[in-house]
Amino acid sequence: MARYPSRFYNRRRGRIRKRTNIIPVLVIIVVAIVFIYGRHFLGNNKAETSAALANTNVENQTSSFVPVESTPEPKSHLELKLSEITPEGTCEPNPEVAQRIDEAMALIDTEPGRIVEVRDRLNQVLSMPMNKEQRTAIKRQLSELADIWLFSRTVFPQDRLCSNYDVKPGDLLSTIGEQHKVPWEILKEVNKIHSPELLKAGETIKVINGPFHVRIYCSTFTMDLYLQDTFIKSFPVGLGKPGRETPTGLWVVKPGGKMISPPWTDPDTFKRYEAGDPDYPLGSRWIALEGTEGQAKGRLGFAIHGTTKPEQIGTAGSRGCIRLRDGDVILTYSLLMPGLSQVQVLE
Repeated sequence: MARYPSRFYNRRRGRIRKRTNIIPVLVIIVVAIVFIYGRHFLGNNKAETSAALANTNVENQTSSFVPVESTPEPKSHLELKLSEITPEGTCEPNPEVAQRIDEAMALIDTEPGRIVEVRDRLNQVLSMPMNKEQRTAIKRQLSELADIWLFSRTVFPQDRLCSNYDVKPGDLLSTIGEQHKVPWEILKEVNKIHSPELLKAGETIKVINGPFHVRIYCSTFTMDLYLQDTFIKSFPVGLGKPGRETPTGLWVVKPGGKMISPPWTDPDTFKRYEAGDPDYPLGSRWIALEGTEGQAKGRLGFAIHGTTKPEQIGTAGSRGCIRLRDGDVILTYSLLMPGLSQVQVLE
């Protein structure tokens, strides 16, 4: 499984204050350049972080692989849509965005216990028009805050996304996860539970109120991760090559479609690969998708999966699937909930 950060807030505070001081300076520099040279100051930092067949094929249409697993549960009702698509970046920094960032960071400096309020403020700012530098800075800050409020055992007051749960006799980690719409794997990691069988009645664990979703931008080869409608992290991805482009639209994680390194048959050569083979291409995780809207509607055979060729991340080289570095796909696997987690693919 992936390892998750659990640093205490006081170890991060210095870094947060540094970024607080840097952001206004960057904004002033950007305005000066635009005023003097009349050029667009644009940037596009990509987040740098890092299976199998669940249906008829990996990235295409035919395959001899038939997964052996329990009967998929009925498809659950999709209760939540991702927030509205964020406006495109402007050529100039948005002064109101800069002010709101300053206010949020000043609040966390003076009252660290209000980290949830700061998170929600910054997440709301993401819906405003701004330039790419500002958007990147906000996402980076939200990602660092997530290491504190999400990927640790700490539960902050008045957090609608995380809470404490008193384990009852007969409780299983898997059933607790289902109740809260997240996979049991993330509860195991966050609570540092060595084995699900070690869960004991009477103890208190942290639960996450899901589901998680992802939004993929083809133009930037980026995948943004959300918990409900709150931004968590960004990952670089690989997408479909010309002629086999990744279909845009809305997908849902297929019930019964999450698997670990299963066999795969190449649809072009019909050669079968096992996980231990030197040329096995899928990485360690496969998350099958079902298309529900747009070009994706009715489509099967597509997935989010790992890769043994991380150098191809950030390029169009797959048969239509969404590739992640192996560490990133392990994390994503532990977060996305079959039947509930949505995958939105945008140009």
